[in-house]
Amino acid sequence: MARIEALLEAADPAAIELVGELLGLYGEGLARVMDLAGESLGAELAADELVSHLLLLHDLHPLDLRARVEAALPGAEILAVEDGLVRVRVRASGCGSSAVSAAEQAVRAAAPEADRVEVEVGPGERPMIPVESLTVRRAAEVR
Repeated sequence: MARIEALLEAADPAAIELVGELLGLYGEGLARVMDLAGESLGAELAADELVSHLLLLHDLHPLDLRARVEAALPGAEILAVEDGLVRVRVRASGCGSSAVSAAEQAVRAAAPEADRVEVEVGPGERPMIPVESLTVRRAAEVR
């Protein structure tokens, strides 16, 4: 995608118009394929990562934004899906920051059109460090 964006920035207006026309043509063809595929096969096609992104590009994905986020983060609480914002609450079973990072990556993959992703760790779910692990033992005491 970065390479395509860089080429478009350097392209003249006629080339940009050509790309727009080709995208329109491919979008119409993909819409017809999805119509012919029906609901079951359409869902299978949408499950493929590359096809899913193409469907999103042409606004043809069979699942809405909320459904895709729910599928990407089963068990997470979806707090908001509005105005380009996706906000979720997840449970952390280990490091809270890694849970947040993993959830954010999952949402961005499932919903690339989201402008902002906010992830929080649910209350009472932050991992605790046992107090006994914080004490220092001297080598002499161990002997």
